[in-house]
Amino acid sequence: MTHLPELRIGIVGAGLMGRGHAEVLAAHPGTEITAVARRPLEHAPGATVYPGYQELLDSGTVDAISITTPDHLHADVMVAAARAGVHILVEKPFTTTVADADRAVAAIRSAGVVAMCLFNHRWVPAYAQAKEQMRMIGEPVVGYARKDDTIHVPTEMIGWADRTTCAWFLSSHDIDLMTWLYDDEVVEVFATARYGKLRGRGIDTPDAMQIQARFGRGAVATFESAWIYPNTFPTMVDSYVTVAGETGVIQLDRQKENIQLATEDGYAYPRNMLQRVVHGVPAGAYRDAIHHFVDCALAGTEPLVTVESSRHVTAVLAAAHESARTGQPVKL
Repeated sequence: MTHLPELRIGIVGAGLMGRGHAEVLAAHPGTEITAVARRPLEHAPGATVYPGYQELLDSGTVDAISITTPDHLHADVMVAAARAGVHILVEKPFTTTVADADRAVAAIRSAGVVAMCLFNHRWVPAYAQAKEQMRMIGEPVVGYARKDDTIHVPTEMIGWADRTTCAWFLSSHDIDLMTWLYDDEVVEVFATARYGKLRGRGIDTPDAMQIQARFGRGAVATFESAWIYPNTFPTMVDSYVTVAGETGVIQLDRQKENIQLATEDGYAYPRNMLQRVVHGVPAGAYRDAIHHFVDCALAGTEPLVTVESSRHVTAVLAAAHESARTGQPVKL
């Protein structure tokens, strides 16, 4: 059996996403998690724990890092990693300001390291198939992408909801997906935000946002995000995408994902396209995207998701938040 070269990986961010990354990375035959920042992780029992990301990078024990910190803390870690010559996997969104995105991209390209933002929807089989079939519906005309969470997410799952928004947290996925499907970039946005329910719980973030986007070749799209669904909703995420072209329509409904489960405690649609465990091994688009980054880092090749396309998602969302604040359209 051929032995793969080994990529030594450090994980910065030991919360929910850090645990998920560690589980997937530990299952790749060409990786070893050698370092973590701040506190240990279950799937990295042999990793050295460092007090912070800079100490981890200075240790010389990693070839790559996985950044799973809260949204607004990505940029400084990316810049430091690039300057240390370390490959970078970062959770979405890439950054939450254009200035941060620009300095991260500049540092990454100057250093020549492999870097990828984990827009994992490109590895969901239905979405990947839709990308292949876009030619069958002609030039894109109009699209709609909805991604809504239960209120569990901003009130219990993450402790920093007041430092982000549902659009940064959810629509970042859909904006990356739609620009990929359209093979085009957004040039203008108009957005609205609704506050109320979460502010009533002491969390200063929008309940919902809606973004109208115009693309360079003339197509339009609507991006909807909210995170106030009741926790009784049968899935934590309600996700739907449709694209109409000049000669056809593609619709992608991920709510049920082919499984329905009814118990004495309730009714649910268990998720399986992004993350699942098959015979004890992580599987799904989340795993496939992370392993794609590892393979690119080992080979020194450009990932499917470039840092420039990730920077564009940041620019779209920054413009959308400005539009929601001012009530005016914003051009990119």
